[in-house]
Amino acid sequence: MSFLGKSLLDTDSLQPEQIFFLFEKARKIRDRKSSPAQNKTVALMFFEPSTRTRASFEMAAYRLGCHVLNLDPSRSSVVKGETIEDTAQNIEALGPDCIIVRHAGAGMPQQLSQRVKIPVINAGDGMRGHPTQALLDAFTILEERGRIEGERVLLVGDIMHSRVARSNFNLLTKLGATIGVCGPSTLRPELLGQKGYKLFTQLEEGLEWSTVCMLLRIQTERMESFQIPSMGEYNARFGLTPDKLRYFRDDGIIMHPGPVNRGVEITSSAMEDRRCRILTQVRNGVFVRAALLSSILGVEV
Repeated sequence: MSFLGKSLLDTDSLQPEQIFFLFEKARKIRDRKSSPAQNKTVALMFFEPSTRTRASFEMAAYRLGCHVLNLDPSRSSVVKGETIEDTAQNIEALGPDCIIVRHAGAGMPQQLSQRVKIPVINAGDGMRGHPTQALLDAFTILEERGRIEGERVLLVGDIMHSRVARSNFNLLTKLGATIGVCGPSTLRPELLGQKGYKLFTQLEEGLEWSTVCMLLRIQTERMESFQIPSMGEYNARFGLTPDKLRYFRDDGIIMHPGPVNRGVEITSSAMEDRRCRILTQVRNGVFVRAALLSSILGVEV
């Protein structure tokens, strides 16, 4: 089940046995108290703002005892006109063992992987994909629900622009889950021609059907472009509130990739619900990303 020296660019290339191999390694990393120092370095190239993903990869690297090389785009040669491809090749020349990339351009990690000889990990590219988020989400569902196959996962919110939705749809259906979608019609397209999901126009109906409710962030620019009337109206129809939570099963779990807009996708009181696993996702992200890094870099667990 070797990942050694390979890139992770999307969820398409992952087979179920590879995914569960990573999950078993994530458990070992989670349960281990300390890590021996490793002579490995990971380079972070984040051209979009990030808190959770960037910090999660940093903590994952530290958990393995790896060194971290951080590129600050605002202080890099990119602002002087250097291409991102040239930047990546110059970073590679410094000697890191892999590059972790987040970029607003869909397909940029794939493009960089063809220009460098070391592995590239996609930490989110445009609206295309976010494979490590899908992995940690699936791991959270498995740990909290005891299985993935047969689970009914409801994606709520901005499906159209969500790389998280695309990666989760691909990964979770591959592992036997059924996907439902719910949100404003202007933000709820056919999932790039994908089939096999259920459509809900009322959140209450979707909650009654689902075992996992995964909320997606609503961006303010969607309101400015009239894709939603207002944040308040969105919350009234599609936001997770204590009233709507009455329709959700007692043993279900609530998820959100973050960042959360309180009072829009979910109210503060709903975030305190015992079924909420948003911070659990954050914690699990470190273990899953550490498992992926250790597999790619050949670091023993």
